[in-house]
Amino acid sequence: MTTSTELRPPHVIDETVRLLTEQYVFPEIAEQLAGLLQRRLTDGAYDVDGAEELARLVTADLQSINGDLHLSLKYHADPVPPKEGAAVLESIRREFDTSLGGAPRVELLDGGVAVLELAPMLFPLEWTAEALSAALTLVSRAQALIVDLRSNRGGDPDTVAFVCSYLLDKRTHLNTMYWRAGDRSEQSWSLPHVPGARFGGSKPLYVLSSDATFSAAEELAYDLQQLGRAVVVGERTRGGAHPRKGWTVHPHLEASIPTGRAINPVSGTNWEGVGVQPDVPCAAADSLDHAHKLALAQLAG
Repeated sequence: MTTSTELRPPHVIDETVRLLTEQYVFPEIAEQLAGLLQRRLTDGAYDVDGAEELARLVTADLQSINGDLHLSLKYHADPVPPKEGAAVLESIRREFDTSLGGAPRVELLDGGVAVLELAPMLFPLEWTAEALSAALTLVSRAQALIVDLRSNRGGDPDTVAFVCSYLLDKRTHLNTMYWRAGDRSEQSWSLPHVPGARFGGSKPLYVLSSDATFSAAEELAYDLQQLGRAVVVGERTRGGAHPRKGWTVHPHLEASIPTGRAINPVSGTNWEGVGVQPDVPCAAADSLDHAHKLALAQLAG
């Protein structure tokens, strides 16, 4: 990695190719992409002066074979530190501090139906556990719950499991993650105990989705849907199921490389490329009203 702010596309491409080859969860695709990037470099496609433009061009090529939206060369306007993952943590910390810890809205609607918005991300659990516990405990007394993920861009799988733990009655297998490193699998389960009170696993639960809902937010919707615990209302989500890590390859550029893939224990697959399909399709802007009416009807029934 260069410590100079001078943009040297050959160095950026060499580093990105190296990371792809060593880290990408699909080695065969990594080999194809490495060849593509090297050919494009030789052809002069990356002969640009600006890091932002290079990021745009390389990202388009990285996503051209299998459409993996987690695979990218990310541009950061402010210089980012070289430590693995530091670019993402630094950028999202500011959002955490201005979003009440990722739970910006708790509201009680007519009929005892609560709304809990989780946005803009499911932040790292060590940051957000206190805020989420408070919000989830507050809505635990509601007769029905609507979890709004329409503006949620993803986040931490451990936080997904933490939220699910408040919405289920017993310890449940939620997801399995396959990691290329070590050729190993790791299961994700809801927690046997939570701080605060659970909403539980029997009262009506709805999840709102949009075409902006992504990554770990999709996992939350998908896990609850596959378990038969929640009804998803809204739009098909973006379709990103591969957890990623980030490496700084230039002071303003971060190579985002998926290092694993999700395997749901119910469906045996995941939402990569296809998104989470809503149980009740409608425009995202109308989904809250739809879910509220559905919840009231279910309670009345």
